[in-house]
Formats: sequence, structure tokens, C-alpha cells
Amino acid sequence: MNPTSSETEPDELFPPSGGVKGSDRSMSSPDSGSGEDSLDGLRSCIPRCCPLTPSLSPQKRATSQSQTEPPLLRTSKRTIYTAGRPPWYNVTGTTFKEAFVIGLCGGSASGKTTVANKIIEALDVPWVVLLSMDSFYKVLNKEEQELAAKNEYNFDHPDAFDFELLVNVLRKLKKGKRIKIPIYDFTSHCRRKEWKTVYGANVVIFEGILAFANKELLKLLDMKVFVDTDSDIRLTRRLKRDVSQRGRDIGGIIKQYNKFVKPAFEQYIEPTVQLADIVVPRGGDNFVALDLIVQHVHSQLEKREITVRSALASAHQGEPLPDTLSVLKSSPQVRGMHTIIRNKETNRDEFVFYSKRLMRLLIEHALSFLPLQPASVETPQGSVYHGRRLSGNRITGVSILRAGETMEQALMAVCKDIRLGKILIQTNHDTGEPELHYLRLPKDISEDFVILMDSTVSTGAAALMAIRVLLDHDVAEDKIFLLSLLMAEMGVHSVAYAFPKVRIITTAVDKEVNHQFHIIPGIGNFGDRYFGTDAPSDWCESDDGMDL
Repeated sequence: MNPTSSETEPDELFPPSGGVKGSDRSMSSPDSGSGEDSLDGLRSCIPRCCPLTPSLSPQKRATSQSQTEPPLLRTSKRTIYTAGRPPWYNVTGTTFKEAFVIGLCGGSASGKTTVANKIIEALDVPWVVLLSMDSFYKVLNKEEQELAAKNEYNFDHPDAFDFELLVNVLRKLKKGKRIKIPIYDFTSHCRRKEWKTVYGANVVIFEGILAFANKELLKLLDMKVFVDTDSDIRLTRRLKRDVSQRGRDIGGIIKQYNKFVKPAFEQYIEPTVQLADIVVPRGGDNFVALDLIVQHVHSQLEKREITVRSALASAHQGEPLPDTLSVLKSSPQVRGMHTIIRNKETNRDEFVFYSKRLMRLLIEHALSFLPLQPASVETPQGSVYHGRRLSGNRITGVSILRAGETMEQALMAVCKDIRLGKILIQTNHDTGEPELHYLRLPKDISEDFVILMDSTVSTGAAALMAIRVLLDHDVAEDKIFLLSLLMAEMGVHSVAYAFPKVRIITTAVDKEVNHQFHIIPGIGNFGDRYFGTDAPSDWCESDDGMDL
């Protein structure tokens, strides 16, 4: 893959938390590695059942960071999340299922993070975000930093937090949008230059001492939990934490506690207990209360389950093909290449060779739809030539793995210095629904024209998910071009109905899809034929035109 680490911005899938109390390790890892190698062969599953157990001792850290252990498969270069994210949108492409947000409030060192981690362990659901209020402290000016160094600044007052940014971030996260979270340095009392990129959540656990102190924040919370712990225990924990993790002296900690922490708790935090749906005495040791919380969250998530593929299969039948569809002219050359790659007797070498030729023609055809503006240049003879050049910033290619990756070489051969991204979408064999497992997109992709590549499109379920991901990253709908060697009419209608501004470009459209969602007459499993692999019965990929 072309982009380097400097130009590719990783997205945190599953617990995409950026502002989280916890260890200093980073849990990001769809961005691990350069992305050069195919993901073919990474298909293990890791059990996710984690009962409520006492939490481990926290590691030292001086910043707000990520923490939690998702189901994943690690290699030397990348991390694949084996528990995918199911659809969070309906057949119209609009976000239907907002994240379920749990608010955890309580005094400093009351055990909020411990309770949050216990809930995550017991929930046993993928894509949980742990968001800490600690990441949203305001940036201190020089005078305030001097006060903080002398333990004279009140970090427990509502004015110490950037509620405007916090509300905006939580609102976007609840709606499934990509967000950026600041990383606060407790040693220097300022935000670090780098921010944490976060995308995707079924459940958001938001914890902070003033989690219930803002009216706009309260509107975003689906469940409010107050962690009630004895003040002496909280002081003891605070002493241990601030000495070992934040490098502070005991005298300063006691002074700050008596002057700011205790009064703030009595004035701003303790009164909000009446806003809570559940009060948890003794924090993480109260297993009965934690079990009740987990049961309620599970019941709410079950009510929000939606199906996409079955709805797509029964929609738009008999309708005319949309104006946004462009099919490569069926010349004798194009029909000849289709005859070769559709023939089940064609060997792999010929299949790859003629597929590549067809991809090149498809890419060239697609580029003709990019907006061009007049441009004049001087020729070596000193004359002026009036021509055209791309109107806009850049072109980015995004492949839907595995088979969409085969189109990258054709794109790179035509577009110099193209940036590339990858999305892995697979079928959940229990539900039949597409699930998002892996995501890596270049930085500032929202400013680009995006060529989304998939070798074949059957029902359009995988394409819908990939387009929704791009929209969640603020890519304009009319800047997305979906390219595929072969599409079924069903898939064309599904994409056009949900995203009417997306340009759909292919070399052929087949009319039928059978009960197994295979395109008829079709091309077979494109990924297996191209890579020379035989997929096991329990392994199928969304991008091969066989499932989605």
C-alpha cells in the first residue's frame, strides 16, 4: 500500500477510546504496519467471554489514555478485530442505531474507572468506548500553570473543563461519527500536540467527576450511574495515585484535597447523585449492582438490533437503473474479456491477466467523471495550450478487502502518487449481516475525491457499509465513486437508493441474484479465482461478490 505512516491516519476500532484513564499502552491497532500485505489468511477468532473479576493494578501513566482488551488477532504488522461491528445504519444509509451511552459520576478516586472496566469485561460485546472527562481539561495559560505547579489551581471546579468540546465529541461519537480526542498531560498541565482518533462504538462509557454537571451532557446519557465511595477511601486512593502516577508530593496532595477537592465534591458532585438512575456503593466490589447494569445494557442493545441484507434483497425490484450508474461501453474487446474471466475453465494466469486489463479500462473510464477546470500551459515551443486539470485537492483510493485490493495496481498505474486506504468487511455467519473489522484511511480524506473499489457487488451490503464509513469520516457523498468489475442490479439499486449522489461505475451489470446472494450469471468467487485460494466453508468475504 502506498501511504506511509506520516500520511495515514489510523482509526481506533473497538475500544476506540482516546480519553480514558488507564494504562499508558495504546489500543489502536488497525494502523499497525504499513498495509503492504494482503489480509488473506487472517481469519482466527478469539473468545470474548470475560466474567466480572477484580481489576489489575493500574500501570503508571501521566496522560489520559486508552484502555480495554478487545477480541483481536495480532500479527507483526497489524491488528485485526475478530468481533466486527454490525450495521449501525438502515437501508437508506442513514444512521439508525446510536451508541448506548452510560454516564459514570462520582468523587475523585471513587473507583469510576474500575467500575467502567468491570462493565466492559462483563458486557462481552464488541466496540465499546471508554471516554474520560480527564481528557477535556482546559488548556491553562501561563498564570494558571504557575498556580497548578503550586497546587493552587482548582481542577475540580466546572470551569476547569472544556464542556463545549466534550459535548461536541460525545454527541458525534453517539451518532457513530469519527472524532478526535485530546490527550491531557497531567505533569505539564496542558494538552499534547497529538490527538487520539476514534471511530465506531456500540456502547460508550463516559466517566468523570462532573459527568452530571452539564445539562447538554445529561441529554446524551442513556443511563446514569453514580459511584458512591467513602471519603476516607477516596483520599487514600488519591494519595497513592497522585504520588505514583502523577509525580506529586504528599503535602501538596493534602493541601489540594482540603482546599479544592473536598469542597468541590460537596458543592458540585454529591448533589448530582439524585440525577442517577443507579447508585453503586463500594464501587467495583459491588457485583450485584454491576450485574444489574450489564443486564439492562444487554436488553437495550437487543432492542436496537437491525438487519440490512435481507431488506436489500427485497427492495427496488423492477425499478429502472439509476442515472448515477455508468457502465463501460460493451465493445467487442470488453465482451471478449468478460467471456474469458466468466468462463469457469479459465486458468488463474489468464483470469488475472484479463481482469487487470478490464480494471485498467474501468479506472480510465471512472476518471472521466472527475470534475476538471480549464488550465493553460506553455509548450516547449513557446505556444500556449488550453487544456484541463483536476478541480479539487487529491484523489484517494479505498479498497474493500480482500478482492477490492486487486484493483489498487490499476489505480496506481493511472494516478501518480495516489493515496490508498483499506476497509475489511466480512459476513457474520450467525446473522448473515456485514460487519466492519478493519479500517485504515489516509489523513484528511474528507478533502479528497474517493475511488471506492470492490471487485463485485451483489446485494450492495458491503458497499453500503464502506460508503457509510467514508461519510462518517466527513467525505462528501458526491465525491465518492464506487467502482466494480461486475454488479448485480440489486446492488446498484441499493447503493443508489441509499446514497443518490454517489457515482456508480462498472464494466457490466447482471440482472439476477440467487438465494445465496450470488450474482447470476456472475463471475464466481473473484477473490479465490484471483489469488488462487479455496475458501473454507466457514469463511467468506464480503467483497468477493458471493455474499454481499
